[in-house]
Amino acid sequence: MSRSLDSLERTAMKYTVSIEIALPRERSVQLLADPAHTPKWLRGLVLHEPQNGVHGQVGTKSRVVIQTGRQKFEATETITRRDPADLNAIPAGSVVHFDREIVGEGMWSVARERLTEAGPETTLWVSENEYRFSGLLMRLVGLLMPGAFRKQSLQHMQDFKAFAEQGKDVRETKD
Repeated sequence: MSRSLDSLERTAMKYTVSIEIALPRERSVQLLADPAHTPKWLRGLVLHEPQNGVHGQVGTKSRVVIQTGRQKFEATETITRRDPADLNAIPAGSVVHFDREIVGEGMWSVARERLTEAGPETTLWVSENEYRFSGLLMRLVGLLMPGAFRKQSLQHMQDFKAFAEQGKDVRETKD
C-alpha cells in the first residue's frame, strides 16, 4: 500500500497548544466558563445552545454552530469533565480541568483543557486535542490540512487572551 493511502487510513490526529494569560487563574477560568462571554472570543460562533443540562456542567449536551468563511459546521458538544465544579475560591496550586467531546458530520474530537497558575497574576492554559475522522472527505481534510486544526485552536486561545486581558471582541474585527 502506498504511503499516502496508509496516511488516509489513519483517522486520528493529536496536538497540544498552550498560551499564558496575564490574569489570575480564577479570573481566567471564570471568564472562560461564562457563556455570555463566549461570542466575544470564539471566532465564528453562530450558536452555542444547551439541549439538556446547564451550560458548562458535566453531562450537558449543546448544539454548536461555527461559521468559517462560507463553511458552516454543526456539532454536538458534551461536557465530560469540569473540575472543580465550583470556580470560586479555587485552591492554590490546583489544576482546573475542562474537557469536552464534540461530534459532527465525519468528525469526533475531544479537548482537554488545563488551567494552572503560572504566577500570582498569570494563568497557563494548555489544550490537548484529539480528532478522529470518518468518511472520505473528512479523512482527506485531516490528511491534507492537519495544521489548520492546530492553527484554529491557537487562534481561539489568542482571541480569548485578547478578550480577557484587553476586552477585545472578535465580532468587532474583520477576519
